[in-house]
Amino acid sequence: MDRDTYSKQSRDTWGEMARGWEDRREWLMAMTQPVSDWLLDKLDPQAGQTVLEIAAGTGDLGFCIAERIGQLGRVVSTDFAREMVDVARRQGEARGLTNVEYRVLDAESMDIDDDTVDGVVCRFAYMLMADPVVALMETRRVLRRGGPLAFAVWRAAEANPWGAVPGMTLVQRGHMPAPEPGGPGIFALADPDRIRELVTGAGFGEPELQEITLEFPFRDFDDVWDFLIRLAGPLAQVINALPEDERTATRAAIMADSAPYRKEDGSYTFPASAWCVLAR
Repeated sequence: MDRDTYSKQSRDTWGEMARGWEDRREWLMAMTQPVSDWLLDKLDPQAGQTVLEIAAGTGDLGFCIAERIGQLGRVVSTDFAREMVDVARRQGEARGLTNVEYRVLDAESMDIDDDTVDGVVCRFAYMLMADPVVALMETRRVLRRGGPLAFAVWRAAEANPWGAVPGMTLVQRGHMPAPEPGGPGIFALADPDRIRELVTGAGFGEPELQEITLEFPFRDFDDVWDFLIRLAGPLAQVINALPEDERTATRAAIMADSAPYRKEDGSYTFPASAWCVLAR
C-alpha cells in the first residue's frame, strides 16, 4: 500500500461523507453514546484546560468537553477532511460555543507545539490512519506530561456485523480486496495486544482497555442502505463507484446476508463492539 495515495483517498472519502454525517449526526451520536460517555469520563476534562479532539467529524464529543472546561478552557476540534471541519464549525456555532477552535489537521503531522494540550480524545480513527504509530507518537508529542489520551477503535469483525457483513459481501463479489494484514481498516486495531504495543511504543504508559457494546438500529433496509452509501466511508466509496446494475445486485446480496439481523417488523439491529482505551 502506498501510504500517500491511501491518505489522499481517505481524505477525499471522508470529505464526501461529511454531508451524510451532518444529516444523521443525532442518530450517530445516540448510537455511540456509551463510547462517548466512557471517553468523557476517563478524559475527565477540567475547567481551563486545553483539549485536542482528533478526527472530530461533526464535533459533538468536543462540544461536550467544551461545556465542561468553560470559557477559560479551549477545545481544538480537528479533522483532516475540510468538509468535516466545516460541519463541526456550523454545529458549534449553532450551539453558541465560543471556546472551540476548528482546524484542518492531519493526525500524523500536527502543526501543534510540543507539550501544549492537557488531554486528547479520538473516536474511531486511529485504525483508519495510514500510520497509526506515527499518529500516536504525534499525539504523545503534543500532550503535556501525564496528560490523558482517551480513544476508541472497533473490535474484531465477528463482533461488528454492521461493517463485517457488507464488507465481506463486497469482497465476495470481487469489488474490494480482503483486508491487508497490518494495513489500515475498520478492524485494524481489533487486537488488544497490538493496541498495547502501539500505545506503549509511542511513549505512553500501559493503557487501560474496556470493551463497550453497542447496537446499530435501522428502521428498514432502506435505512441500512442509506448508512452504507452516505456514511460508511471506504464501503460507501466502493458501493458508489459500482455500475448501476451491479450496485442493485450488490444491494440485494447485502440485504440477503443481513437477514439474521432483521426483526419481524422489518427493522434491523446489528451488534457492535468497541475497545475504549485510556493512556497517559
